[in-house]
Amino acid sequence: MLTPQHLTTGVLSSAVLAALATSLAAQTPPPGVQGDGRIVVTASRTAQDPFDAPRSIDVIDGEAMRSGQYRTLPQALRTLPGTLVQETAPGQGSPFLRGFTGYNNLLLLDGIRINNSTFRSGPNQYWSTIDPLSLDRIEVLRGPASTLYGSDAVGGTVQAFTKSPDRYAPTGVRYGGELRTRWADAEDSITGRGEIHVGLVRDDGLRTGVLVGGDARAFGDIEGGRATGVQPNTEHDETAFDVKLEHWLGKDEKLVFLHQQMAQNNVPRTHSTIFGERYAGTTVGTDLQRDLDQNRRLTYLQWHKTGMAGAVQAMRLSVSWQTQRELEDRITSTNSQRWQAFEVGTAGVFAQFESDLGEAGRLTYGIDAYHDNVNSWFRRSGTPQASDPIQGQVGNDASYDLLGVFVQDEVRFGDRYAAQAGVRYTWAAADADSVRDPSNNKIAVADDWDAVTANVHLRADLVAGWNVYGGVSQGFRAPSLSDLTSFDVARSGEQEVPAPGLQEENYLGYEVGTKLRRGDVTGQLAWFYTDIEDQILRFPTGATNGSGQPIVTKANVGEGYVEGIELQYGWEFCERTSLFGAQTWQYGRVSNFNNNGSTRGEEFVSRLMPFTSLAGLRWQDSAGRFRAETLVVRAEDADKTSAGDNRDTQRIPPGGTPGYTIWNLQCGWQIDDRTTFELACENITDVDYRVHGSGSNGTGRNFVLGMSVVF
Repeated sequence: MLTPQHLTTGVLSSAVLAALATSLAAQTPPPGVQGDGRIVVTASRTAQDPFDAPRSIDVIDGEAMRSGQYRTLPQALRTLPGTLVQETAPGQGSPFLRGFTGYNNLLLLDGIRINNSTFRSGPNQYWSTIDPLSLDRIEVLRGPASTLYGSDAVGGTVQAFTKSPDRYAPTGVRYGGELRTRWADAEDSITGRGEIHVGLVRDDGLRTGVLVGGDARAFGDIEGGRATGVQPNTEHDETAFDVKLEHWLGKDEKLVFLHQQMAQNNVPRTHSTIFGERYAGTTVGTDLQRDLDQNRRLTYLQWHKTGMAGAVQAMRLSVSWQTQRELEDRITSTNSQRWQAFEVGTAGVFAQFESDLGEAGRLTYGIDAYHDNVNSWFRRSGTPQASDPIQGQVGNDASYDLLGVFVQDEVRFGDRYAAQAGVRYTWAAADADSVRDPSNNKIAVADDWDAVTANVHLRADLVAGWNVYGGVSQGFRAPSLSDLTSFDVARSGEQEVPAPGLQEENYLGYEVGTKLRRGDVTGQLAWFYTDIEDQILRFPTGATNGSGQPIVTKANVGEGYVEGIELQYGWEFCERTSLFGAQTWQYGRVSNFNNNGSTRGEEFVSRLMPFTSLAGLRWQDSAGRFRAETLVVRAEDADKTSAGDNRDTQRIPPGGTPGYTIWNLQCGWQIDDRTTFELACENITDVDYRVHGSGSNGTGRNFVLGMSVVF
C-alpha cells in the first residue's frame, strides 16, 4: 500500500525523470526498441507508432530476431529495460517484467492468449514453447494492462506475431523459401529450419499465400565459464512445425488460418538433481533424474476486415483451439520413479471492433472468452498408493473459464494532446472434481471471481519528436487451477499443497515517462510504481511431509509495491555508427508469512532485478551489407532477496546472486541477395556468472554461427 515514504520516493523518482528527460538530446534506441517508425498494436489493440503510445512499449523486429540468433523467445527479451530473464534450465526461460513473472505476465500469439489455468507462480517454462524462428516480431508492453487483456496482464504483456507468406508475383504463382542454420559451441547445439512460401495473385489483384515451416534443434551439455566447465545433464532437443494460410477476399478483407506445434523432449531441471553445479555456495539437489517433456499445439482461424463504411470501420474475429501437454519423469534419491502429467485443451474466441467517433475519438471494443479442460494424473513405480490416482500437478477432471468485455477510447485534443481511457469487466470460474488435500483425501474445488478494471493515459507533444506521458492502469489476476489445486514440488525441495478459497489479486500501476525521436537521437525514460493488493504468495506452513520436505501453501497475503526507473537511448554520433544503451533500477517490498506460517512481515519482492546496465556500439557499411556490434552488460549484486529466495538454495546463493559483467561481439554479412552470414562471440572473457534465480550458470565463451539462404 502507498505510504508517505513511497510517495516521497515517487516524487524524487519523478524529479530524476524530469532531469534526465532534458539530457536525452544526444541519444538513438537499441536495435528493435521504440522509435524509427515501427507500427505496434499491443499498446492499444490498434495500429499506432510506438512513439505515440502513452505507455512503455518495445519492438523486437524480424531483423533483430535474425541477428540476435536467440535460442528461445524469452532470450529475445533479455536486453530490454525492466526485464530479467531467469532460466531454470537452458530449455526453460521465464521473463520478470517490472518485478513479476510466471502467471503475472501475459503472453499472446497473434492476439490469442497462450496463458492457461495451469501456468505456475514464479518462473515457469511455458514461454519457451513458442518457436522464435517462426516469428515476425515481438511487442513488449510493460505495466498493468488488464483493461485491454484481462487476467494475468500485471507485470507486462508480450505479444508474438507469426511470419506470413511473402512470395508474390504481379500475377500468377510464385514460390520460394528460406533455409536457416545455427551452431553454438558452448551450447554444443545445432539448429536447422526450412520454410516454403507459395503465393498466388489472381487477375483481380487479390492473393492467396501459404507458408510451411519446420525446424529441429539439438542442445548438448552447456559449458559455463572458465571455472565452471561443462555442466552435465543440461542437454535436450526440440522440434517445431507451422503452417499459415492467408486468403484475401477483398482489398481490405482476409481470412487467416494457422497451425503450429512445438515439442521439447527430456528438458532437465538440473538444479534439483545430483548433477547440479555449485555456484557461490548453492546446494545440489537430491533427485537422480527430473526431466520434462513439453508439447504445445495451436490452431486458429481469423477474419480481418478494415475500411468498412458505417458505424464499424474495422473488425477482427478469431476462433482457436490449443493443447498443452506436460510430462515429468522423476527419479528420487531413494530410486523411486514417479511420473506426473497434465493436458490442457483450450477453446478460445474473440471479437474486436473499431469505430471512428470523430471529435469524440476512436473507439476499440470487444469480447473474448476462453475455456480450459484439464486432465492431470500421477503414477509411481514400485508401491503405488491410494492417493496416486487423485491428481498430478494440478486438480484432475477440471475446467476453467475466462470471459471479458472491454471498451477503450482514444481522443486527441488539438495538435499536441491525446488521451486513452478504457474499462473492462472480467469473470473467471474454476471447477475441479478430483483434488488431493494434505491428508491425501480426494476433495472438490469450485469458485468464481469477477472484477472491473480501468485505465487512463495522457500524452503531450512538447515539440516535434519529443513528448511526455503518464497514466494509471489497473491490473487483475484471478486465482488459477495451479493456485487452487497444485500438489507439486516447489522451489528447492518444498511440497506445495492445494489452497482453496483464494480471492483475486489487484494491482494499480502508475507510470510517468518521456520519449524522444529527433534526427539521430532517440530515447525513452520511464518511472513506474505498481501497488500490490491481495497478491497470492507461497509460504511454509511449518509442517513437513513423509519425506521430510517442508510443506508450503498459498494465501492472499501480499500487500506492497514495486517501483523502478527504466532508461534506453541511442545516438548516431557519426555516419553509420551508433551508440546505444539501457539502464534499469528496481525496488519493491511485499508482506508475507514467515517460515512457520504464523507471523506476517514485510520483505523484498522475490527475485528483484538488480541494477543492470548495458552499453553498445554498432557500425554498418554504406551499402548496408555488413554490420558489426559490441555490447557490454553489467548486473550488480542481486542481494535484495525474499525469504522464499533464501530457501531456494539450489538456485540462489546465500546472500543473493553475485554481480557480473558480460562482453559480447557480433557481426553480420549479407554475402549476396540470397545469403546472409552471422557470427557472434558471447562472453568473450569467459567469466562465470548466473542470472539471478537461474538453475544453472550462463554459457562461457560461446561462438555462435548462423547462416540463411533465401531461394
